[in-house]
Amino acid sequence: MNYKNSAVVLLTAFMYFTTSTVQAQRKSKKNKEEKTIVEAPFVRPKLVVGIVVDQMRYDYLTRFYDQYGEGGFKRLMNEGFNCKNNHFNYAPTYTAPGHTSVYTGTTPATHGIIGNNWYDKELDKEVYCVTDANYTSVGTTSDAGQVSPFQNAVTTVTDELRLHTQMRGKVIGIALKDRGAVLPAGHTANAAYWFHGKDEGRWITSSFYRSDLPKWVLDFNASGKAVSYKKPWNTLKSIDTYLESGTDDNAYEGKFKGEVNSAFPHDIPALWDENGQFDLLKATPSGNSLTADFAIAALDGESLGADAITDFLAVSFSSTDYVGHMYGVNSKEVEDTYLNLDADLERLLNTLDEKVGEGEYTVFLTADHAAVDVPSYLKDQKIPAGYTDNNALKDKFTQFLKYTYGTEDIVKNISNSQVFLDYKIVKNLDLELREVEEQIANEFMTYGIYELVFTAEQMLENNYTHGIPYIIQNGYNPLRSGDVMLVLKPNYIQYGGTGSTHGSPYNYDTHVPLLFFGKGIKKGATVAPTEIPDIAPTISAMLGIAFPNGATGKPIAAVLE
Repeated sequence: MNYKNSAVVLLTAFMYFTTSTVQAQRKSKKNKEEKTIVEAPFVRPKLVVGIVVDQMRYDYLTRFYDQYGEGGFKRLMNEGFNCKNNHFNYAPTYTAPGHTSVYTGTTPATHGIIGNNWYDKELDKEVYCVTDANYTSVGTTSDAGQVSPFQNAVTTVTDELRLHTQMRGKVIGIALKDRGAVLPAGHTANAAYWFHGKDEGRWITSSFYRSDLPKWVLDFNASGKAVSYKKPWNTLKSIDTYLESGTDDNAYEGKFKGEVNSAFPHDIPALWDENGQFDLLKATPSGNSLTADFAIAALDGESLGADAITDFLAVSFSSTDYVGHMYGVNSKEVEDTYLNLDADLERLLNTLDEKVGEGEYTVFLTADHAAVDVPSYLKDQKIPAGYTDNNALKDKFTQFLKYTYGTEDIVKNISNSQVFLDYKIVKNLDLELREVEEQIANEFMTYGIYELVFTAEQMLENNYTHGIPYIIQNGYNPLRSGDVMLVLKPNYIQYGGTGSTHGSPYNYDTHVPLLFFGKGIKKGATVAPTEIPDIAPTISAMLGIAFPNGATGKPIAAVLE
């Protein structure tokens, strides 16, 4: 054998093996580095858009599905993730607590927004959820801008984004209603804007955020966009195709001042002065269209989604609530309002594709509460339902107080289905607070319209985990809530004889949509239970930021890529 040749072969083989090993190691290291980058435990969309539709029932997604276009609700459902069994886990189900719970990831028990208005036990008067006399209006000479989010005791997902990005990520809140803009925007927002109607018809803000309106808002207000919607309200499509709702003119619907019936068309110009001028737009689909117009203007005006630092646009569409209250959930007007909103959503999504980039933004859509069908309509369909007789209730309860305690002053206030006691009088009468609560609770249960009544003592002593007690407890805040909580029977409401309302712990008020779409979101659906406080932790987990500091919800793992 030629040992010299064998040595050469062995050396060549060794060098090949060594080189291959080094190359393999480098390749493996490179793959690991690439894999680390790809599998970072967060995603950074250029923009998150949170959409809250005021008074939207879940079944509006399915009921009007065949009437929707391809680019609005259907796009979110079919290309995003649909949580079909999403509920509010507290009551009362109102606008202010709803928006706050979506963005804080918790319930009124923690964040403290227990209603749109509530009786303040320390101030001994009713307060509004965002009124703050420490600040002045910006954009109007009225007091409509004297607001701030100070009543919310915890942070929002928008606050946490601002903190995480050293205040470089921009946050803007927009809604027709002040509370729909202010509470989602949070404590640290760059701005929140809402629509001041009456004879002004302009978007305004509060000095809490800034001392003047930016040029893009001034330009929008001067553009005449709001007044362009002063036109008759006709159906978007032929009314003959609106088979998903009841008859057009019926006894279950309200009417604008000056109308002889509730049927289409609604002559907005003729009704203008008698119905609050620009405020009238809020109760038509045009209010949502105007909101979409302003949100689209904000994308450019605020340069949202223009760089790699995530921004947040919180938009609430409020007209759906005004229309629902006026006409009821089974009306042609509600159906038409959602078909118009569907077109506005498509317009907004197309603009996001163009300005931010398709696949570069994330959207979630939900509601602040749902709504009950009109009880008088339900009764006519032989479904148990009814209304409270407030005068008769007041007389009967007053007699009980005088007979039992010798004075009606032992009760300071009754609001939001809660009874507030005067602790000084309870003490002066040498009574035990627990006993007074129980006596009053038992009295209300004899009236025949209440399903359940709870006392503050029960809320404090027990840990409810399911059903209506769980929902009521999540809405109970020891510092702000009353001493007795009243729950009407299903489909019973304290409201007028026409139109729909909300506030209860029942499915018709708690079951709302929850859609996720865009960057970082899986395509799919689930019927597993999800709750409103899960939204903020889900977005926080996706972004890799801290959860809101009072969050009690959990990330929805199925939603995230």
